[in-house]
Formats: sequence, C-alpha cells, structure tokens
Amino acid sequence: MRLFLVAGEPSGDRLGAALMAGLKHLVKEPIEFHGIGGPMMQAEGLQTLFPMEELSVIGLTEILANYRRLARRVTDTAQAVLAMKPDALITIDIPEFSLRVASKVKAAAPHQPTVHYVAPTVWAWRPKRARKMAKSIDHVLALLPFEPPYMQAEGMSCDFVGHPVVTEPRASEAEIAAFRDKHGLGDGPKVLVLPGSRRSEIERLAPVFGEALRPVLARHPDAQVILPAAPAVAGYLGDKLAGWPGKPILLDPRGQGAEAFAAEKRAGFAVADVALAASGTVSLELAASETPMVIAYDMSWLSRKMVASMLRVDTVTLVNLVSDTRAVPEFLGEACKPAPVAAALNRLLDDEATRLEQLDAMALTMQRLGRGGEPPGLRAARSVLSVI
Repeated sequence: MRLFLVAGEPSGDRLGAALMAGLKHLVKEPIEFHGIGGPMMQAEGLQTLFPMEELSVIGLTEILANYRRLARRVTDTAQAVLAMKPDALITIDIPEFSLRVASKVKAAAPHQPTVHYVAPTVWAWRPKRARKMAKSIDHVLALLPFEPPYMQAEGMSCDFVGHPVVTEPRASEAEIAAFRDKHGLGDGPKVLVLPGSRRSEIERLAPVFGEALRPVLARHPDAQVILPAAPAVAGYLGDKLAGWPGKPILLDPRGQGAEAFAAEKRAGFAVADVALAASGTVSLELAASETPMVIAYDMSWLSRKMVASMLRVDTVTLVNLVSDTRAVPEFLGEACKPAPVAAALNRLLDDEATRLEQLDAMALTMQRLGRGGEPPGLRAARSVLSVI
C-alpha cells in the first residue's frame, strides 16, 4: 500500500501522525507514506517532499506575498502524486493549498481516490465551499459529529472520526504540585487568560481582556492571573501586559523544551477556576480540562460586517455547538467590551449553578467528540481503508 499525505501546520501534522499510526496498526502489510508533513508524521515513516513549514502561511496578506512560491509548490505536489499513483491522496486541513493540489490531481486522473481530513465549517459560513470541494474530494474525515450530512448533501462520503482533543493528556498531580510551587500560587481564584496566538489577535484583544480583569480582581483581590503564551508571540504578549492588573504570571515557552512547556500549560489549565479566551478550538481544550470559560473576540469593522453577513449559526463556540446548549457566554464583535466580559467571569466564580451548567455541557461535548471510545487516529484509519 502506498499513500500520499499532505499536511501544512502542526495541528495537521498531529492528525496525520495519528492516522498513520492507526493504519500501521490495522494493515499488516508494509505501507509507504509519501507527501508533506512535519516531525510527527516523519517519525511515523513519512518521506516528505519538502519541509512542511513552507506551507505555514496564515492570513490573506501573507498568502498574497507568497503566492508564486505556493503556486509552484501546488504544481510540484500534484505532479508527485500523479507520478506515484498512490492508493489514496489524503489532504489534511489547509484547504487553500491542499484542495488546489487535489483539484489538479483529479483533473489529470479522475479515478484517483482522494480523502480530505477536517471538514470545512460550512455549517457556520460559506456553505458553497462543500460543493466546490466535492469536485476534487471523494471522502471526508470529520472532527465534529454534526458535519457528515453537510458533506453527504454535496455528494461526498463522510465519516465522523472523533476529535483529537479527547486524547490530549491531562495534568498529573505531580505536574500540578510543581506548577503551584514554581509560581507561588495561593488559595485565591485562578483566572486563565488566552488572548490568541497571533499578533493581530493580541493587539485587538489584550486591552479588552486587561480591562475586563479589573472588576474581577476588585471583587476577588486574592485572584491570580495566568497567561500561557504561544511560542511565536511570547515576547509580544509580555510587552502587552504592562498595564494589566494583578501581576499576571506569564507562561513563557522560550528557554524551555516543548515537553516541559506542554506540561506547564496543562497544569495551568488544571489549576484554573475560570478562563477568558479568544474564540477558537481552545474552547475544546478548556472543556477537556473542565475549566469554565468566557469567550470573547473582536475584529476589524469590515471583517465584522463580512462575517455577520455570512454567519449561519447563533454561536461560534464549539462547546455550545457540540453540546447543543448555550452554556458558554460569548462576546463577539461589538459585544466584546470589558464590562460584560467581567460580569460573566464574576458570575462563573460566584454562582455554582452557572459553573455546573457549563461543566455538564463540557462533559457532553467530550462524550460526543469521542472520549472513552476508539482513538480518533484509529477511527480515521478505518474510514480511509473503507474507501480504498
């Protein structure tokens, strides 16, 4: 068996590695893995065409600046697939790149099986993306349980295979104790703050989050604020904390190994009584660690208007969507103001019924995403084998 896999960022590298491990567990004959991937996929045996980091371009401006290079890599990758004639082409997320590769491959070889891992969020906005994707993709591996019907309606087969968050390790008692000792944590409430992993997000959200903490610390003077920093923005985030109340504890990945920082971050999630976070998949990480949360996010005026015109759901928080509740308060766009955010945080700290409602929604979310069942990588492998 020969497979060609394409991943372009760390989250896709993790998904690809778990899928490859699942395939090796299920298939007794040797498997050749070719394509594009990072260190985790290479550790599972992937022979990468070029470094995955070349595809880690985020944002329209960056894509335009690198357009010629990316277009050349699309062509190079498609030609490699066509030359190899694999049992399946498996593209993992990064649709701006991977679906262009699949389109070129299908145009030249219509019978080449194609699988895409991570369904587009057509349930939230831009539903026509699924119809366009169906021209080059045969089968989809979905992370969320309500996604298959959207893909099937456009003619693709689709399996829900579970979300990788359900397999993330929890902080051990030793890690939590070491964390408390290292940072001198007291008995007061711990407030975890996650203002995003991009400079643009931090630029817009840090002032709002900092001001939202003032009423919380006024009501809970013994509260401590903890901020895990993404590696790419650790220094930038540190500079933005100058005017924040409460002397925030910055968890800085610089100067320590990836495993050590991951353990520290896990412990930070575990000790937190409440979290204030930017909108995104971090809501699922918080749910996995049973950390009650408030979600807030803002963007430019033009982006607000564009998103509002296309949005098809009344909440963007995945815990709310998967649990089919609205237990997690969210403050988006014009509603992203310090006063209401602070009020929601204080409510979570003071009202046990509000906390329990969220904890129930989180437990239901994890159950529906596959916690306690077969690992997502193995489920994804079974799904891939079913179509090839």
